[in-house]
Amino acid sequence: MGPDLFRPRSLRLSIPTWTPQAHRLGACTPCGRRRRHMYRHFSTTPIASSGHNRWSKIKHDKAKTDARTSKLRTQLSSDIIIASRLGGPNPSFNSRLSAAIAAAKKGQLSKSSIEHAILKGQGKSPSGAALEPLLIEAMLPCGVAALIECQTDNKARTLQDIRLIVSKAGGTMTPTSFLFEKKGRIVFEEQETIGVDEALEEAIEAGASDISMDGADNKLVVETPPDAVMDVAQRLQDKFGLRVEKAEVVYDPNEDSLVKLTAEQGEEVGKVLDALEEDPALQNLYVNATSQ
Repeated sequence: MGPDLFRPRSLRLSIPTWTPQAHRLGACTPCGRRRRHMYRHFSTTPIASSGHNRWSKIKHDKAKTDARTSKLRTQLSSDIIIASRLGGPNPSFNSRLSAAIAAAKKGQLSKSSIEHAILKGQGKSPSGAALEPLLIEAMLPCGVAALIECQTDNKARTLQDIRLIVSKAGGTMTPTSFLFEKKGRIVFEEQETIGVDEALEEAIEAGASDISMDGADNKLVVETPPDAVMDVAQRLQDKFGLRVEKAEVVYDPNEDSLVKLTAEQGEEVGKVLDALEEDPALQNLYVNATSQ
């Protein structure tokens, strides 16, 4: 399964965020101008037209650098949003938020972006207005279903912006939520003392529907009914002293609905996902696509 296509990119109520996320499918290609040969007077040796190729390489390298920078800033913002949501907006009383802000400053995230992320974690826009959730359903190119989760202070404007991105790519706004399962998901921070066996009984009693270990990172992952995610997270945190990394409601695509994409199709869909991720209202992005 292609993790980059299949992720929730979040600002992530996490979130974020179906990250994450550009990075992944696009590539810069040289412009299509014809190579020209130039000749000096009294000479039959052509001057090598290397400038064109050199500029193409510069553009390609810059595109990759920009993608990495954008991904990093998205992750830094996401960390601040989560910390603000879980522990409050005051870094003096929220050590996690304080650490996230310090990391963001080190990563050269602007002061305004940091302030906006803190507000977003509190469900507020940069102007201080309350943000409302908005779930947009769409069918993207190549038959890929998408659920686009937003937080906005103007639903009509955000819906119009998302519709424009989708329609320009050849997609349509149509019901797709039936192709996904809504569930709660809690990810605890990396640790080596509490595993599935230790937490299983307590998790089930708290209302969890599944529990597993992310073997790569030693992170306990617990799935719950959508309305039980915060209660389960709090109970396991209090019982075992675990720290919550993410506690969110997510949409997992049904296994029988997955669309397998070729590399070319993946690139086409990836461009749409990149455009959607640029929208400031985006919270999470879920698709039912995987690579062949």
